[in-house]
Amino acid sequence: MIKYIAGLITLLIFLASCGEDEAQLTIDENGVQNNFMISGKVEGADNTTFYLEALSQQGNISVAQAKSDADGKFTMQGNIPGFGMFQLRMGEATDKIIPLTIVPDDKVTITSTFADYNVTPIVTGTNWASVMTDYMAKFSQFHNDQQELMSLKGKVTDEELTERFVAMKKVVDDFSLNSMEEDPSNPFNIILSSSATPAMGFAQWDSGNLKILKKVAEAYTTTYKNSPIAETLSNQVYQIEVAYNNHIANNSGDRIAPEIALKKPDGSEIRLSSLKGKYVLIDFWASWCGPCRKESPNMVRIYNQYKDQDFTIFSVSLDKNADAWKNAIAQDGLIWPHHGSDLLQWDTPLISLYNFNSIPHTVLVDKAGKIVASGLRGEKLEQKLKEILKK
Repeated sequence: MIKYIAGLITLLIFLASCGEDEAQLTIDENGVQNNFMISGKVEGADNTTFYLEALSQQGNISVAQAKSDADGKFTMQGNIPGFGMFQLRMGEATDKIIPLTIVPDDKVTITSTFADYNVTPIVTGTNWASVMTDYMAKFSQFHNDQQELMSLKGKVTDEELTERFVAMKKVVDDFSLNSMEEDPSNPFNIILSSSATPAMGFAQWDSGNLKILKKVAEAYTTTYKNSPIAETLSNQVYQIEVAYNNHIANNSGDRIAPEIALKKPDGSEIRLSSLKGKYVLIDFWASWCGPCRKESPNMVRIYNQYKDQDFTIFSVSLDKNADAWKNAIAQDGLIWPHHGSDLLQWDTPLISLYNFNSIPHTVLVDKAGKIVASGLRGEKLEQKLKEILKK
């Protein structure tokens, strides 16, 4: 979810009393015309304060608040400079929050119970309300299914867990993508857009999502001119497109892998170019990276399986502490001789050279030093190795 930029919300707090919802937008005590209204009824939330907040890098910015009456009814008004992303928090709890994408002149109505407030609220009154209501219901089901799936951890393989997770998430993603495609200017698309982004890398990402994201970004630029959200979304989509094009280039077999020259644990130098003539799996990892350490047994197994077929592993560590790095190599039994690190952690220039932002990350290089695949793990990596090593 893209955070609303700090400082753009007018810090106007409108305190609404309990009672019947007002039909008309009013002028506050400072003579400012209110340009949005949120009203609702939450059963079980009697005499509870509701807070409308904008999100920023400096924290949440208060926009409006209202206290419900004995029946859980509340109404709030306020003034915003334009289309924005907000959260409506019920009481002081940090988990009773729902997202709202408010546009000036919106009159939003929320109906719920205390227990289901942040799970399946019914939202009406705007062009994005029905999409939000449907999305919240589907996401709630996904969340419940995910918790049930986690109870199977250790009882089924990690591959099966991943397959089931992807299948469950597909319901939410398909709904989001279809909604974005059908109504690209809908304000709630800023929430739905997370389903279109390559959260797990480009290896299994549908490039058709990029077309949908670009369609939404263009619609936002037209519909919400000068909106920080529209500008931010356009920038993010551009960055995704650049990264995707780099991914394609890195997996085409045409790009020579950038040179890597690092110090080995014993202080001598290791260069990627010195391994030319072998298939090399560059494994970016670190001693402090839990998922990386979890992958260590698989890396050892892969190395032992293919080491006699002109294959090796070059482990590149994003550590800062040399002792932690060396100890992890020994503890995990990483028996291949090719280990290197500049001990710069995330400041290493290799991140931009190899275009990644998370670890573990792998890059497969052929005997000529060209990149043939990147970002492969688990079954995808095994399939690729079987394909090129014919075993």
